[in-house]
Amino acid sequence: MIVHLIDGTYELFRHFYGIRRFKKTDPPYGAVTGLLRMVAKMIEDDATHIGVATDHVIESFRNDLWPEYKTGAGIEPALLAQFHPLEEALLAMGVAVWPMIDYEADDALASAAHLAAQDERVEKVCIWTPDKDLSQCVVAERVVQIDRRSGVIRDADGVRAKFGVSPAHIPDYLALVGDAADGYPGIPGLGPKTAATLINRHGHIEDFPPGTLNAHHTQHALLFKDLATLRTDAPLFDDVEELRWTGATPAFVSMAEKIGDATLLKRVQVLQNRQQ
Repeated sequence: MIVHLIDGTYELFRHFYGIRRFKKTDPPYGAVTGLLRMVAKMIEDDATHIGVATDHVIESFRNDLWPEYKTGAGIEPALLAQFHPLEEALLAMGVAVWPMIDYEADDALASAAHLAAQDERVEKVCIWTPDKDLSQCVVAERVVQIDRRSGVIRDADGVRAKFGVSPAHIPDYLALVGDAADGYPGIPGLGPKTAATLINRHGHIEDFPPGTLNAHHTQHALLFKDLATLRTDAPLFDDVEELRWTGATPAFVSMAEKIGDATLLKRVQVLQNRQQ
């Protein structure tokens, strides 16, 4: 089996701004509908095991570690209002969904990938997101990252080609170069090439020889690495079969009516009949 893990927060943003770009409107459930249609298409294309990670709240334990870490400030109300309805709609559709509170959606994806990859029945784990944080979860050709926009499938060699370091060193890399989207700046004067060179020469930041970075920069680099390191211990499921899509719940009829997508309801009903 192939396990498909979807970054629900990223896809919600993508669909929201995609609709606005082409229609100049913000339908109340437009982004939710877009993501559900995407999942339906994956099932139509024979995906059997699917899980979606979401940020039930934007803040996480990382905000306690670094006050400048990303928050929900600035997210448009029309987008923010679709976060919880998305979770409700996925549940009604019968799709495994993990709404994260203390952890982030990225941690859920990392945890799910870790759990699924340990199962011998799983041939491949596909993480559907372009987020560079998730590159640390890539394992050879078994756990891969897929960018839906570009169609790029990134295995371990692909991660090295893009960033100049192995997947296991992505947290070190991000700690040194920073991640503006997540709100930490990295180490002054260290660009991508220099960071990759240091990592390939010395390994993890903890193994850098004394004097490679000054004491202040080392302290910050280790903190930023902690921020960049995805947690893999979220207890999301006991058996990968819990991710198998077996059909929508009865609640999906009213949910499809609520979001205003009768066509999606018909598609899901066809897929349910195919399951029988």
